[in-house]
Amino acid sequence: MAETRHFLTLLDFSPAELQQLIQRAIAMKQSHRGGADQRTFPGAVMAMIFAKSSTRTRVSFEAGMAQLGGHAMFLSPQDTQLGRGEPVEDSARVISSMVDIVMIRTFGHDVVQRFAAHSSVPVINALTDDYHPCQLLADMQTWVEKRGSIAGKRACWVGDGNNMCQSYINAARQFDFELTIACPPGFEPDSKLLADNRERVRIEHDPATAARDADLVVTDVWASMGQEKEQQERAALFAPYQVNGELMSRANSDALYMHCLPAHRGEEISAELMDAPDTVIWEEAENRLHAQKALVEMLLLANQ
Repeated sequence: MAETRHFLTLLDFSPAELQQLIQRAIAMKQSHRGGADQRTFPGAVMAMIFAKSSTRTRVSFEAGMAQLGGHAMFLSPQDTQLGRGEPVEDSARVISSMVDIVMIRTFGHDVVQRFAAHSSVPVINALTDDYHPCQLLADMQTWVEKRGSIAGKRACWVGDGNNMCQSYINAARQFDFELTIACPPGFEPDSKLLADNRERVRIEHDPATAARDADLVVTDVWASMGQEKEQQERAALFAPYQVNGELMSRANSDALYMHCLPAHRGEEISAELMDAPDTVIWEEAENRLHAQKALVEMLLLANQ
């Protein structure tokens, strides 16, 4: 059997594989909407390990596994030995011996790395403090559906240099686009990640300047999970970084804007944009389902 493949960041797949995955996601979305039976993995079991709460991640993976003919089991620290101090490595060996694929949503990125190193089945990073690659698959699928290839385009990230921002840096590299990051001083993403991608990623603290000529504008909440105590302090610092009609007027006339949700309307994004008839945010959310089904299919086939 070939070495078990995992999806912990976008860099785990080649650019060609990512393009193939996006096209497969689009095809699976169309066939699902057409009422096709997609139960190609009857009896396949996914363990969903959640140390962070979730709506879109849980619903999309659980629905996706059901549509593929399999089953997803929800595991939280409160209900398992993971929450009582069992080493991640031991949990990985045991859980992977009983299921076909594992999805983990947790805090430290090292947790998914350690789990994957000791897992006999594919492991998917469904969000860590450092990266959120599944969301990027959905975002890239949404872009391709609406605009075609993103290669050579300009994306603008507005807000905190968080896990989504860092996944956008990886996406710029893997999907071949330029990225400008508009964040308050002191809230930049990882310096090594920036240095490794400096030929296509730059920091611009002024959002109006950063959004100029952008084809895609993306944002996220100002305080991520675990940072709620900083919410008020951050709200004051980030107030000039709202994605709204004024900021979008700086971007190209046909620019798209995205948000991974949940959103704090009136903070990082205006309610006006959220509710605009031409927004792609809701399709972006739905595409988590289709992109992840394509991902699960690719990983399960690779592990046969």
